[in-house]
Amino acid sequence: MPADPTPRSAVPGLPALVFTALAGTMAMMAFVAVIGPVVRVLGLAEWHAGLSVTAAGVLWMLAARRWGALSDRIGRKRVLLIALAAYALVYVAMAVFVDLALRHPPAVLVSVAVLVGTRALVGLFYAAVPPTASALVADAVPAGQRAGVMARLGAANALGMVLGPAAAGWIAARGIAVSLYLAALLPLVSLIALWWRLPDAPPPQRPASGPRPVLAMLDRRLRLPVYAVFAAMVSVTIAQVAVGFFAIDRLGLSPLDGARAAGLSLTAVGVGLIVAQALVMRLKSVPPARWIALGALVSAFGFASVSLVAVQWQLLAAYGVAAFGMGFVFPSFQALTADSVEAHEQGAAAGTVASVQGLGMVVGPMAGTLLYRWSPNAPYLLVGAVLLVLAAAAALHPAEAAP
Repeated sequence: MPADPTPRSAVPGLPALVFTALAGTMAMMAFVAVIGPVVRVLGLAEWHAGLSVTAAGVLWMLAARRWGALSDRIGRKRVLLIALAAYALVYVAMAVFVDLALRHPPAVLVSVAVLVGTRALVGLFYAAVPPTASALVADAVPAGQRAGVMARLGAANALGMVLGPAAAGWIAARGIAVSLYLAALLPLVSLIALWWRLPDAPPPQRPASGPRPVLAMLDRRLRLPVYAVFAAMVSVTIAQVAVGFFAIDRLGLSPLDGARAAGLSLTAVGVGLIVAQALVMRLKSVPPARWIALGALVSAFGFASVSLVAVQWQLLAAYGVAAFGMGFVFPSFQALTADSVEAHEQGAAAGTVASVQGLGMVVGPMAGTLLYRWSPNAPYLLVGAVLLVLAAAAALHPAEAAP
């Protein structure tokens, strides 16, 4: 059997990075699983929950590029430790507030301010982790071989998306605050794991002369990965926000059965992502742009086929196919980003892509709900069209050698 061209040892502290991706995503998604009951008990409106999630996406969008550029200047490990320490502290503060508020509900304005503020800060600090982890992989793995390692991080994120809400929902039966306290432990354990297992490394060397180079937000080298991440995040968030409504309106389910169908569909998404990214890990010789083209095409078919769904199993199958395609896209736009820039630009490039990911997290839910009011099929047909354009752009992308 041929040797693995990108052995785990090539990336220092890779198991700790993978665990951090898993634990960080689980903690983020745990909040989403319990915010509904918290809102009900505290007498808040549904839009308050949406505002807290949107605020996190906005700060993620604004901060990710800056975190990535900071890691280029002061080093990857330092940025990860700073961000995770702040993430853990804010999460603990949020858990303590929820615990006290559920026992003695404060004024509505206080509850909204604290929930929105703490969730926004969680997004602000966790925004440092994905771009810095991607840049660290790019530092250690040669160009053209990064997709397989990026897929390890992507699979951990996908698993966290599945396990986070499931674990939080199960633990919440024993106490909503308990689930948040346990979720707050996850970034703390990640912090310890990275401090212990991730070796110190100097920041990447910059050019010896001339002014400090600044990577432009719209740098031509990043056009395809930036469009890929925006299309992918808009597609995924539209599908997430629309599935519950679609299950009730199109399939004629009760609200309870509709919620159950939505949960099963999102579980199918997690499974599809994990299976596809496992395939990317094994087939390391496939160029990232080719994975993006293939994944966008498969995902476009899956999402567009939702418009033809008549029974529940078809909805699950369509979401599973769409997620399988997305599993090719997500690690590949990260790898393509890393392959497109030079060593001293890795953090800024990964941060740029992560910022656009945050923009997609904000735009997708709004666009999905507005289109759904016009027609239940409209969000899925739009996603199919967006992904077909992405597939064509990736197929035409020149196979250039990385710097």
